[in-house]
Amino acid sequence: MRREVQAILLVLLGTALLRISLFSDSYLRYVRAALQPYLVATGVVLVLLGVASAIATVRALRTDSNPDPAESNHPDHPDHQAAPDEHHGHSHHGGPRIAWLLMLPVLAIVLIAPPALGSYTAQRSESTTVKPAGTEPTFPPLPAGDPLSMTLASFDVRAVWDTAAPLRGRRVKLVGFATSRKGGGWYLTRLTISCCAADALTSKVEIRGSATQAPPPGSWVEVVGVWQPDGRTAQDDTIPALTAAQVTRIPEPRDPYE
Repeated sequence: MRREVQAILLVLLGTALLRISLFSDSYLRYVRAALQPYLVATGVVLVLLGVASAIATVRALRTDSNPDPAESNHPDHPDHQAAPDEHHGHSHHGGPRIAWLLMLPVLAIVLIAPPALGSYTAQRSESTTVKPAGTEPTFPPLPAGDPLSMTLASFDVRAVWDTAAPLRGRRVKLVGFATSRKGGGWYLTRLTISCCAADALTSKVEIRGSATQAPPPGSWVEVVGVWQPDGRTAQDDTIPALTAAQVTRIPEPRDPYE
């Protein structure tokens, strides 16, 4: 690949990283917030490398266009010898055109900005409630609050694996997006990531209650209700149920993952 092409790609890729991580919250669609400093640092390094490569290329071109007269008159100077490419009638200096395809990911980030994982992914994924470490896991007391604000993943873990059942009778407030349930009804759903969207796990809560109408799939809602124990516990694929007293439509959170 030509050095000038490398410089352009490095600058564009670094600029794209800085655009989504420093000048917007778009990076939260793909990675955890804790990784922002690393993305910014990587973007800065790529831009600096691209600028340095461009400067070196310009200097090399100026040197080639202004050779030393003393050297150019020397019989051993390369100008007095036929260039290898001239014997073949064409030049191999230009890199392969396929190298420009490396710009496609950059253009995708800058122009398209793929959305965060949402209802399409969750609808095709099973709910996973991983058992905490230990044969008999222990849990800290639940904090005060009415309703008690919890993440969906934390609610699932306490409802499925906490044998003391501290959620019994407690009003809780959960935030997520709606997904359809086979056979009728709907789930409140949220995706949890450890590092990036590639390792996302799905958490679901079955929403019950005759007073609550199912919102459109993919819409973000805040649900206030009470855990409905039904004996489905101690299994990774158990989906707890919540009897909802209030369902409120809300805008998508800044960080769509837990």
